[in-house]
Amino acid sequence: MQQTVLDRVDQVAEDVVSLVLRGADGPLAPWAPGAHVDLALPNWLTRQYSLCGNPADHDSYRVAVRHDRLSRGGSEYIHLFLRTGHTLDVSVPRNNFPLLPAPEYLFLAGGIGITPIVPMLAAAVEAGAVVTLVYTGKSVATMPFADELRSRYGDRVRIFATGKQGRPDFSVLAAALNPHALVYCCGPASMLDAAEAVFPAGRLHVERFRPTVKEFAPAKPFEVDCVRSGQTVHVGPEESMLDALNHAGLRVPFGCREGVCGSCELLVTDGEVEHRDDLGAAPGRMYCCVSRALSSRLVVDL
Repeated sequence: MQQTVLDRVDQVAEDVVSLVLRGADGPLAPWAPGAHVDLALPNWLTRQYSLCGNPADHDSYRVAVRHDRLSRGGSEYIHLFLRTGHTLDVSVPRNNFPLLPAPEYLFLAGGIGITPIVPMLAAAVEAGAVVTLVYTGKSVATMPFADELRSRYGDRVRIFATGKQGRPDFSVLAAALNPHALVYCCGPASMLDAAEAVFPAGRLHVERFRPTVKEFAPAKPFEVDCVRSGQTVHVGPEESMLDALNHAGLRVPFGCREGVCGSCELLVTDGEVEHRDDLGAAPGRMYCCVSRALSSRLVVDL
């Protein structure tokens, strides 16, 4: 973890604040567009937020947080109690939503889903790509950075205040898409589902804030052999692998506990994994907060 000091809090939309976190001990770890960090709050909660500042600024990070009225304690604490000068631990950035090279991009953002798109848009423009941003929200007043983006990028930004204009027709956008363009989408589940229904899977990249609903066979117990520690840990059918490992004294970092942030990634050297995450684990990797074993035993580098 990196220690930071909350340098600035700005209201950037209705119920949305921007936090600027300055490194307490010098430069912060580098990052690229699409990256997110774990923010350890003083109320013992850890939450994940996309970085929406400038990757060239190594002295500070910027995130934006919407006050969720059904908050589980994270956004509520930030909006009601967090103040400038507070010291916060922040993880090294992770990137499960990287911006791949392309001559043209279509960016789709809904509400607070604009946060990872802001640095992506800047990087794409700087690289000389053709870019279009379609940004939706209930009203302009609820959409963070809307005025900033329109001022900076002009008619490359298309704002849809859905309370008055309705939602954009993604099928029309898909029909007009350049065959060499990539599509990046972040927002509510309904927006991501609509995008996945019309854009080619190989050219569409999405980031979800909440896991998709999936059905699996009833969980079975299994054993985990931890190579470096020499321990074997039993995972019961009613507990997660993450909890079993942590209860056994093997400290595995974690954040979301929902398979969307990637902080609990483990290297698997033997056994068959049942992947239950939304990230698409790389070969030989798993996210142990939700994923389990299909075989009776897994061997992990822990």
